[in-house]
Amino acid sequence: MRGTPISGAGSSGCTSSMLRRGRSGRARHLAWSEMRHEMDAVTEMSISTEGEEWESQTTQISDVESEVDHLATSQMGSEQAEAVAPSSLAPVLGESFCQCAWGDELNVGFGISAECHCGEDDDDFDWVWDERVKSSGVFLSCDDRKVSFHSDYSCGTAAIRGTRELAEGQHFWEVKMTSPVYGTDMMVGIGTAEVNLEKFKYNFGSLLGHDEDSWGLSYTGLLQHKGEKVNFSSRFGQGSIIGLHLDTWHGTLTIYKNRRCVGVAATRLQNKKLYPMLCSTAAKSSMKVIRACYTPTSLQYLCCTRLRQILPTCPDVLTALELPPGLITLLRRQLGWVFSITRAEGDAVNLSACDSPRPLPEPCFESPCCLASPLTPPSSSDDESSEPEDYQSKRCRWT
Repeated sequence: MRGTPISGAGSSGCTSSMLRRGRSGRARHLAWSEMRHEMDAVTEMSISTEGEEWESQTTQISDVESEVDHLATSQMGSEQAEAVAPSSLAPVLGESFCQCAWGDELNVGFGISAECHCGEDDDDFDWVWDERVKSSGVFLSCDDRKVSFHSDYSCGTAAIRGTRELAEGQHFWEVKMTSPVYGTDMMVGIGTAEVNLEKFKYNFGSLLGHDEDSWGLSYTGLLQHKGEKVNFSSRFGQGSIIGLHLDTWHGTLTIYKNRRCVGVAATRLQNKKLYPMLCSTAAKSSMKVIRACYTPTSLQYLCCTRLRQILPTCPDVLTALELPPGLITLLRRQLGWVFSITRAEGDAVNLSACDSPRPLPEPCFESPCCLASPLTPPSSSDDESSEPEDYQSKRCRWT
């Protein structure tokens, strides 16, 4: 009997404690609801400023919440914490290589990518992505040709490089954006073995081109090297195909967008041990190499580049020249990429160009688009602000 009052007091104490916890829990619930409401408002404002209407943002908000939770519990240094920046949630639209309806696949969240295989007609790859040389947050599929970044959430920059060192000869590869393109940065480029792929593991930053050992093109159109960014091209988004041609003989890196030349991004790359590279800060993003070719620098290659220059908009140069079938098959297999790209960005395909080749003002064997892209950097006395923007974007800025 003596235990009864004590038990009652204990019950009363437990009841009071439960009531307090219940009120505290409701308060936390209300606070979290207000926070979610504010996050929804911020997301809607961010998307509306980009001029795009996105009806479903559930996955994006989940990713942001995961980033916040992860960063709050991670023990990062002050230098790392200062570099963390929120990423944009509005993907780039309207820059696809083909006419596939990429937008129809986005309503269920950023993690879903459309099954489009346009432009993926090359089965012979000189290299693929290296499973052994990558940062955390990178996953490979499709015979190590497709790279997926940050499968759950993103707390920094993930990167990877190719399996082969691009030494001697002509190297051409194409990377297709197979997911929505958004965030702080998604980049394609090249770099040496000295590039630290884990440098921005907990930072949202532009890894490729951050130092002197790498060059990177951002989806925003900015080209970066030694930490310096310049306007180089228009933006690219989901479905875009970015081509890179490394000419080790002349030491140039030429960039193509949707198989049209953008310009020469770098010169004096001779004797450098370079690898193809990718990086991304965006959660559930992916890229895929759809072509990786190599050919030695030979008279055959120079002749093919010359033919492409003489017939810059011809859809099928080899057929137009009425070459023997065996030679056509050989050239398509070894140098088909030379004929698949056009010299100048914005040129429309003109069938009449195959019937009447136009002479070039002077010989040029540097690259298929060298006439549109000077190989020598501008002098320091040039007034860049007075030049047209599309001319500035095609100039080589670094040596």
